[in-house]
Amino acid sequence: MSESRTTAEFFFDPLCPWAWMASRWMLEVEKVRPVDVRWKVMSLAVLNEDRLDEVSPAYREMLETQAWGPVRVVIAARQLHGDEVVGKLYTALGTRFHNNGEGPTREAVVGALRDVGLPEDLVEYADRDTYDTELRASHAEGIEKVGQDVGTPVIAVPGPDGDEVAFFGPVVTPTPRGEAAARLWDGTLLVASTPGFYEIKRTRTAVPSFE
Repeated sequence: MSESRTTAEFFFDPLCPWAWMASRWMLEVEKVRPVDVRWKVMSLAVLNEDRLDEVSPAYREMLETQAWGPVRVVIAARQLHGDEVVGKLYTALGTRFHNNGEGPTREAVVGALRDVGLPEDLVEYADRDTYDTELRASHAEGIEKVGQDVGTPVIAVPGPDGDEVAFFGPVVTPTPRGEAAARLWDGTLLVASTPGFYEIKRTRTAVPSFE
């Protein structure tokens, strides 16, 4: 009998390097566990829009000048071309933003659209609020699973008792691969599905490694 498969919802903002690291780990998990990832958008701009006075000036500038465009383009692509393009576009955006060091520029977004065969004029939605209602709904779907005191990514899976298990993270670098990816997945689900469990944390001593 074939092993039943689990759908893991992965809520991401393409701007976040730590979400990008976790997303590459999830691709590894798909290879070693019966897991299928469903890619969904959340937004750092939406998450922080009511607390801009509480963040650093540099982070505020990033949120106001860079954070809206990429997620708007992804949402527009989903609305106009279907859910199946979201993961592919995220991979193309993340590769250019993070691995290639291009950053969230208009040129990088256009290049990512071209990489996956989507119309390049989707980049125009970066400066439009056409699908902001859908963007906010997708963000709310993810953040309501874990609360406001987290960031991206958010991962949600069916729990062992039928209840949903959702959590922020993991924050990890470099990307665990093979059996290491499997162990992290198994351990993360174990602690996240424990009633009353909320947090494990230690100070980050490394920056994201995209190798």
